[in-house]
Amino acid sequence: MIEIKNLTKQYGSITAVNNISFTANKNEILGFLGPNGAGKSTTMNMIVGYLPPTSGEILIDGMSMNDNPREVKKKIGYLPELPPLYLDMKVIEYLRFVAGIKEVPKSEREHQVARALSRLKITDMKKRVIKNLSKGYRQRVGFAQALIGDPQVLILDEPTVGLDPNQTMEVRNLINMLRKDHTIIFSSHILQEVSAVCDRIVIIDKGQIKAIDTKDKLTGASSEIVYVIKVEGVCADAEKALRCIDGIKNIMEINFLDEKTSEFKVELEDEEVRKAIVAKMTEEDFAIAEIRRISSSLEDVFASFTRGKSYSGLASSETDEDSK
Repeated sequence: MIEIKNLTKQYGSITAVNNISFTANKNEILGFLGPNGAGKSTTMNMIVGYLPPTSGEILIDGMSMNDNPREVKKKIGYLPELPPLYLDMKVIEYLRFVAGIKEVPKSEREHQVARALSRLKITDMKKRVIKNLSKGYRQRVGFAQALIGDPQVLILDEPTVGLDPNQTMEVRNLINMLRKDHTIIFSSHILQEVSAVCDRIVIIDKGQIKAIDTKDKLTGASSEIVYVIKVEGVCADAEKALRCIDGIKNIMEINFLDEKTSEFKVELEDEEVRKAIVAKMTEEDFAIAEIRRISSSLEDVFASFTRGKSYSGLASSETDEDSK
């Protein structure tokens, strides 16, 4: 449905987006993650046709943005981080205006406006002036305008900004519902949101894609071997013993559970170090109440990739998805 091929955006000597390629399949929710300044918004602005790329190609449903920008833009609904609202208009006036701009046939405009109001649960706000709405309701109005025109593709940039927890849950449920009829690219700084909603995740940093895959494969691909060790005994002595073990790369965290028990989070060079830990702590007369490996969270993976780690699964992941 969405194909991004060798997309690059340069501002003079600065390269904001550097030769990236990825796809989003029909009815897929693709998460787009990256730190501030990574190139997320620039990429989204190019996909929707707001910014021209320096080079590369954007295809929506097989149609090129370069060759048919007007027709391609009709297939896209866009919610930027700051919704494009006319604050002096009433909600229903604004959505009718958007329907006209998007060239929705006159016979369908009222139906589409009513459906967008209903989906975002703002029907009772339709006669309110937008500038008098709370930030959360303004965000909903911005989301509603993205649905006008019944686009095949939705580009959502921070769609839950300004919403309370209940509203956030409603928007999350709405996004899951919309996947039945739309392909969605969903950008958010809230990793839990991306984890809960998205089928696959793109991680971008410094204008380059670092990883593309499902959450489960990304978290499973982390090279870090991290164990939690619960030890009975004097904490300082237990820490000293652990630091003497070859193969413990880092003691990441120490928690005092009670006067006799401490918990250590340690990073190991390899799995064999676990045996050395058990042997050393037994030799030093420490009782190990628990030792277990913990899987990486999406936050851990995100931090790892944006600190310069490469992901060997990138190419194979794209190939697998393209073959579907």
